[in-house]
Amino acid sequence: MRSWQKADNNTVAPQGFQAAAAHAGIKPASAALDVALLVSEAEGTTAAGVFTTNRVAAAPVNLSRRFLKASRGHARAVVVNSGNANACTGRLGFHAANRTAAAAAKELGVPIERVLVASTGVIGVQLRADLLIKKMPALVAGLSAHGLPAAARAIMTTDTFPKICAIETVIQGKKVRLAGIAKGAGMIHPHMATMLAFILTDAAITAQHLNRMLRLSVEGSFNRITVDGDTSTNDSVILLASGLSGARVALGTPGGAHFLAGLNEVCQSLARSIVRDGEGAKKLVTIEVRGARSEADADRMARAIGNSPLVKTAIAGSDANWGRILCAAGYSGSVFDPAKVDIFVNELPLCRRGLAADFNEPAVRAELDRPEVTVRIDLHEGRASARIWTCDLTADYIRINASYRT
Repeated sequence: MRSWQKADNNTVAPQGFQAAAAHAGIKPASAALDVALLVSEAEGTTAAGVFTTNRVAAAPVNLSRRFLKASRGHARAVVVNSGNANACTGRLGFHAANRTAAAAAKELGVPIERVLVASTGVIGVQLRADLLIKKMPALVAGLSAHGLPAAARAIMTTDTFPKICAIETVIQGKKVRLAGIAKGAGMIHPHMATMLAFILTDAAITAQHLNRMLRLSVEGSFNRITVDGDTSTNDSVILLASGLSGARVALGTPGGAHFLAGLNEVCQSLARSIVRDGEGAKKLVTIEVRGARSEADADRMARAIGNSPLVKTAIAGSDANWGRILCAAGYSGSVFDPAKVDIFVNELPLCRRGLAADFNEPAVRAELDRPEVTVRIDLHEGRASARIWTCDLTADYIRINASYRT
């Protein structure tokens, strides 16, 4: 099998898929795109979704969960709006989500349970479904295999750039493509369990295997990012497989392993893009914990360090304040001996055996000034490790979120 490669043209959707975007008026202050439609022409398209674990789940999350269960893991379309999360909106919000799905289903000629919905934006404001319904004919008419970039722009809120990834390979002698779009910049700390991701493939995969593969990939990607430690009401990752490439993929086979590697690549690329675009962020930061007694210990510690405002602000200021890192490790709940700990920024040691290393301050500052920084913590307690992607915390984060509603 050929290795996964960046697609020659990342604007082209996998076989059988089309996308479109429009301005519906959900974002009334501008003419920005605010609704996207993703559609598969294949009747047997399988689908899987992983959603927020927040007990306060948005109406579109609850409706899409219900539809995936009713259809036994099949879907033909996804309607996504930005500018309004349709969360904490009660029965009216659920009705708005259902009306949106029904309008798309009618226009496409498919059962309503084959249309999934997603929303992102302000919480607690009723969604005007009439605006989305009015745009549905134009969206369907505008469907194109080259529509993914526009769809990626339409789902943005405080994002500063659209997030898209497309790769391809050969499985069983057939060309297979994976393409994904995502949005997210703030309220990012998924426990999938505001971020959204939609991934399309033309591989043929049963709903059961698709669901399992998505959960494995989410665990190693979207579940390992944090911008501000807040898990959204709307977090959703949806994967659709049209099967039109003819390449049949299943877990436990060489083709399945190869496909999963590609899915991991797409999910991790989109996840890193979300962190890179963290609200007000200037730096993508990788937190690596090594030598832990257990994977759970390593994960707890990486998350504590990645979510620490003091660590994140020190990185924003390129301040080699390694004591903040060790402090966060200490309250993480992980078991370790502080006297064994080594801490590095990129490859430069800041701490050796729990004490300050003899480092060159200007050299470390130069490393921390880079747009990508790796903080590595070696515990020397065992063989387990974990990795989290986070970002620095700047004054711009406060500025953006202090006036998000207005």
